Amino acid sequence: MGSCCSSSSPTDDDDNEKGDAAAGNVNNDTGSSRVENSASRGSALSSGASSKHSKSTTVGTVLGRPMEDVKTAYNIGKELGRGQFGVTHLCTHKQTGEQFACKTIAKRKLSNKEDIEDVRREVQIMHHLTGQANIVELKGAYEDKQSVHLVMELCAGGELFDRIIAKGHYTERAAATLLRTIVQILHTCHSMGVIHRDLKPENFLLLNKEENSPLKATDFGLSVFYKPGEEFKDIVGSAYYIAPEVLKRKYGPEADIWSIGVMLYILLSGVPPFWAESENGIFTAILRGHVDFSSAPWPKISAQAKDLVKKMLTLNPKQRLTAVQVLKHPWIEVDGEAPDTPLDNAVLSRLKQFKAMNQFKKVALRVIAGCLSEEEIMGLKEMFKGMDTDNSGTITLEELRQGLAKQGTKLSEYEVKQLMEAADADGNGTIDYDEFITATMHMNRMDREEHLYHAFQHFDTDNSGFITTEELEQALREYGMHDGRDIKEILSEVDTDHDGRINYDEFVAMMKKGNPEAIPKKRRNDIFV
Repeated sequence: MGSCCSSSSPTDDDDNEKGDAAAGNVNNDTGSSRVENSASRGSALSSGASSKHSKSTTVGTVLGRPMEDVKTAYNIGKELGRGQFGVTHLCTHKQTGEQFACKTIAKRKLSNKEDIEDVRREVQIMHHLTGQANIVELKGAYEDKQSVHLVMELCAGGELFDRIIAKGHYTERAAATLLRTIVQILHTCHSMGVIHRDLKPENFLLLNKEENSPLKATDFGLSVFYKPGEEFKDIVGSAYYIAPEVLKRKYGPEADIWSIGVMLYILLSGVPPFWAESENGIFTAILRGHVDFSSAPWPKISAQAKDLVKKMLTLNPKQRLTAVQVLKHPWIEVDGEAPDTPLDNAVLSRLKQFKAMNQFKKVALRVIAGCLSEEEIMGLKEMFKGMDTDNSGTITLEELRQGLAKQGTKLSEYEVKQLMEAADADGNGTIDYDEFITATMHMNRMDREEHLYHAFQHFDTDNSGFITTEELEQALREYGMHDGRDIKEILSEVDTDHDGRINYDEFVAMMKKGNPEAIPKKRRNDIFV
């Protein structure tokens, strides 16, 4: 997939800015690290759409694309936070007046290839997770000669960590509600093939200062893509929250569950389960795995709460609960209320959404998919490779079934066949790479004017400003998606002024219609009670 139109560009993340200054966090110092060299790193070079402002022809050494001046699009305001690796300022978009947080990372701090790789991977991961309601969004990334600038969603409520300290510890009801949101975020990441690797209260931010503020996960600087069964060896994370198998250099997504189990213990008791005067002492306690349930306030805490903590802090990762199993645990049923149904994994929900579209919209998405940069689709590329187990370059019906099953999705034969037929645009019985990207990319790509306009121009071959019946038919034939019946039906649906052709506004309306992912998902917000 090449960039055939001006597609959004990635960003990166600086090193351990506490709470990922995207939040406008004033203390930008966190303890995450690649523990083996004790150097704090991994941080916020996240991802986002770059704008088309003031691009030079000089390619940046970090982002690998033309350098840009962030001040062309944004006014940089007061300092919000300062850490070892960067400074965060309030910034205001000149055209809209909307406020964001701009984190500036000095390129001299990225001292080796590994640092730059971490930045690029975070860019890819943030693109891959785009549009998720409880993940901080990167709005744009800019690189100049000295620095990389990340323009991110402003989370003015600060860190969850600070809210926890202010409260001391949470009621069981409040802790269960908060845990549900955190684990749903993790379920989204894992179902999309991402391990966070640095989950801790500092990396969950509050959108505002209200008691019921939405929660946002941040700082994907140490995160990685993974395939089912893949194991990792590098020791990364923050001392109190590191899983025992990470210290043993053989781990997978289960390590994230351990970290959240530590967070739950702290939520309920106000202290970490594994503590010592030194980092090595903490690691020794983690490897021993003894969890204290005898000290106050544990005797007064319910048996079900303790049961969940034990099952999340099980030394053997294979016996530890998964995100979906945590969401189904009885303790999550606060006051007798059943938990929120875990969301479909992202690939399944996007395939279902794609299946419901008319042929014209599917072809338009194919055109838009061709505009996306490699960084934007790297996550989906990794998922495709994970499903294509025989490395044939295509996904068969059986590979699709097995791939979705590995993500915890159980579907009937009929349902799998329906999804297969939806994504298999050319009807040859398999899903190729372009078909997979088209069917599973996030629908927020359709909110970008340049993508929509490029797609419209692709169909409007005579540049008349309209898509005619003949041009529509030609486009469907070009992509092998014309079944001879759809044209009149599509026209009657899209041509709202009934002039027999489709103008740009009608095209945009069709592309944005019925897009559930464009509507923010409502979450329970009685978190802090």
